[in-house]
Amino acid sequence: MPIPQEVAECLTAVGGVPGIEARLPAAEVLTAASRVHHALSEPLRLRIVLALAVQPLCVCVIKEIAGIADSKLSYHLNQLKKADLIEGEQQGSWIIYHLTPLGQRCTATPYPPLD
Repeated sequence: MPIPQEVAECLTAVGGVPGIEARLPAAEVLTAASRVHHALSEPLRLRIVLALAVQPLCVCVIKEIAGIADSKLSYHLNQLKKADLIEGEQQGSWIIYHLTPLGQRCTATPYPPLD
């Protein structure tokens, strides 16, 4: 099946398929981006990240905001840590969670209302 003329012209202008592939991020960049998107695709994790954008929080406050059991919260926090969106720092007997620089960048743009 032939390529539409408009697509063929644009494809030629960028150097064909190899030209497009050369403009794509490296595999490790795509893997990291995929991890972030996966972590934020769960509304509860997105809620946690947005709460941490307001201020650093201890687990007990995050648990109240999330409204889930400790074991489930631990899983979600681990997913956010694996994606490098949050970090936890021990302060006495408390762990205080805060956003990483990547987490801050992910929450910098406000979400538009869905009307």
